[in-house]
Amino acid sequence: MLHDPARHELLRSLAWDEQRAREAIERIARETWRCVEQRDHWPLHQRDVESGDDPRLPATPLYHGAAGVWWALHYLDAVGAARTPVRVDTVVDAALENNRRWLAASMPGDESASYLMGDTPILMLAQGDEPAAARADSLAALIEGNLDHPARELMWGAPGTMLAALFLHERFGNCDPRWAALLRRSAARLWSQLQWSEEHGCHYWPQELYGHRCSYLDAVHGFVATAFVLIRSRLLLAESDWAAWAQLIETTVARTATREDGRANWRPELITTRGAPKMLMQFCHGAPGFVICLAGMPGHALDALLVEAGEAIWAAGPLAKGSNLCHGTGGNGYAFLKLHERTGDARWLDRARAFAMHGIEQTEADEQRHGQLRYSLWTGDPGFAIYLWDCVRAQSAFPTLDLFFAP
Repeated sequence: MLHDPARHELLRSLAWDEQRAREAIERIARETWRCVEQRDHWPLHQRDVESGDDPRLPATPLYHGAAGVWWALHYLDAVGAARTPVRVDTVVDAALENNRRWLAASMPGDESASYLMGDTPILMLAQGDEPAAARADSLAALIEGNLDHPARELMWGAPGTMLAALFLHERFGNCDPRWAALLRRSAARLWSQLQWSEEHGCHYWPQELYGHRCSYLDAVHGFVATAFVLIRSRLLLAESDWAAWAQLIETTVARTATREDGRANWRPELITTRGAPKMLMQFCHGAPGFVICLAGMPGHALDALLVEAGEAIWAAGPLAKGSNLCHGTGGNGYAFLKLHERTGDARWLDRARAFAMHGIEQTEADEQRHGQLRYSLWTGDPGFAIYLWDCVRAQSAFPTLDLFFAP
C-alpha cells in the first residue's frame, strides 16, 4: 500500500469558503502577535517537543521556532493577507542571540550556517529589510563554510545554503556577484559528492545525520530537496551542466518511485537496512514533497508521474497530524496547488481548497485541545495561514522554499 491509513483521516465535506479562509488567516496572525506581545516569545507547542528537549526553552529556528514566526508575520503583512506591526530591525539581534543559545543547547558542533535552523535565515531577514555590507560578508562566510557539511541536505547542509545564495542573488545579484559564484561552487561540490547505486540504477547523496549514515530521498533531508534547489538555480548553471543534472534527476526520481494502479509514492530512503520501509504521505517524506519540489522541472518527462503522485495524495486524504506544512494537511495541499499551476487543471485547485477547509477545522480543534495555537512556520499555524492565502489567490509560493524575500 502506498500510504498508512492510520496516519490519515477522512476528508470533511466542506464547501470552499473564501471568507472563512480569510478570517482564519487574520485570526492566526492576530493571536500570534498578541501572544508574543504578552510573553516576548512564543510557547513551545506540545507537538513540537522532542525527546531530550527542555520544554521551558522556547524554540527559535526558522523551521519551527521564533525566527520562522517572525518571517511569517512579516510576509503576511507584506502581501496584505493580515496586518501585523512587525518591525524586523527590532527583533533580529534578540533572534540571533536566542537562536545561538538554542543551537548550543540542542546540537553538537557549530550549526550556525544551517538554512532552516541556524543564523543564515535570520541574517537574511535583516538583510532584506536593511542591507549592510558587514552582514553580507557574514552570510557569504556562512555559505562558503557549509560547502562540505556531511549532511548534504536542505535543513543542515550545502543544499540549504545554496538555496540561501539563490535568494540573495535574486535580491542583490545585480550589485553583488558573489551569490551566483557561491551557488555554482555549491552545485559543483554536490556533483562531486554523488554516489551510484548499482542495485537501483541511479545516483544519490549519502547523508550523515544525527549520528547515522542515511540515503534519504525526501523533501527536507533527501535527494528531491536538493533536486529542487538545482531546478530553481538552473538558469545560473552552464547549459551543459544543467542538461546533465536534468537527466540525473529524472532518472533517480523515476527509478525510486513505487507505482500502483495509477498512483505513485516514494519510500523515505533509497537504501534501507532496518526492515521494510514505511510508506509515508507527507511533505517531509513521500509524494507531496516530490510534487512540490519537482513541479518546476522543465520538460514533460515527469508529467505522468507527478499526476500519479497527486492522485495518491488525494486518495490518502488529510493527515491526522494537523494542518501544518511539514507533515500535515497544508503541506499535502500545496502539492495540489503546484499541480494546478503545472497542468492548468482546475480539479487540483478544488482539491487544494478542500484540504484548506479541512485544515481550518483541524487548527480550531487543536487550539481547543491544547489551549494555544502552534506557533511555528513549518510545523504550525502561521505556515498554514500562508497556505490558506495561497488557496485564496489560487497561486503557490511555499514559504522559504519557493521564496524568501516578500515581493
